[in-house]
Amino acid sequence: MKFMLDTVNLEEIRYYQAILPLAGVTSNPSIIKKEGKIDLYAHLAEIKKIIGAADLHVQVVGEAKDDIEKDAHAIVDHLGKETFIKIPTNEAGLAAIKSLKEQGFRITATAIYTEFQGYLAIAAGADYLAPYYNRMENLNIAAADVIAAMVAEIKRTSSNSEVLAASFKNVNQVNQACRIGAQAVTLAPSIFSQALSMPSIKKAVTDFHNDWRTIFATENLYEV
Repeated sequence: MKFMLDTVNLEEIRYYQAILPLAGVTSNPSIIKKEGKIDLYAHLAEIKKIIGAADLHVQVVGEAKDDIEKDAHAIVDHLGKETFIKIPTNEAGLAAIKSLKEQGFRITATAIYTEFQGYLAIAAGADYLAPYYNRMENLNIAAADVIAAMVAEIKRTSSNSEVLAASFKNVNQVNQACRIGAQAVTLAPSIFSQALSMPSIKKAVTDFHNDWRTIFATENLYEV
C-alpha cells in the first residue's frame, strides 16, 4: 500500500515526512488556494526537496485538450518529467491523457466518480486513477463498489494502472478502500492525525509507561 499526503502545506509535509513512509504528495487547485498567494513553482520545488524520491502530483487547470497539454508541459518544465500530471477524467481530459501518455508523461486521472470513467482511464494508459471516495458517498454512489470494479479491471487487462483513492472523511473509508484493493491512498493530514491520535493508543502507551515506572522507578530500559 502506498500512502500519500494530500496537502501543499510545507510544515505539515515536513512533519509527516519524518513520521510516515510517504510515497508522495498530491495537490489540486483547491488545496493550493488554502496556502494563499504563493510563488507556485518555487513552493512545489520546495516540496520536492522535502519528499526526496517520493512522487509529486500536480493538477492542470486548463479545460480544453490543448490547454491541458500546455499546463502539463509547463509543470514538467518547472518540476521535472517525473512529476505526475493530474487530469480530470472527462472528454477533454481523456483526449489529453491519450496524447500525453504517447509523449511519455506520467498521468494521474482524477475526479473519478464512476466505474466507466475508471475503465476509460485504464484504457487510456493513466498511471493512477483517483476516485473520490467521500464525494461519491455523498452522491449515494457506492464508492467501495466503484473502486473494486476498477481494481478488477486492472487485473483483468493486466494494466499497469493503480488506484489512488482520494477524498476521505474518516479512517473507516480509508480502511474500506484498502480492503477492496486500492493500491494507494492520499489523505489529508487530519486523517493521519485522526488515525494515530485515538485515545486508546495514548492510554496503552501511558499504561505501559506507568507499569514500568512502578517496578523500575526512574530507571530507563537501557540502564537496567
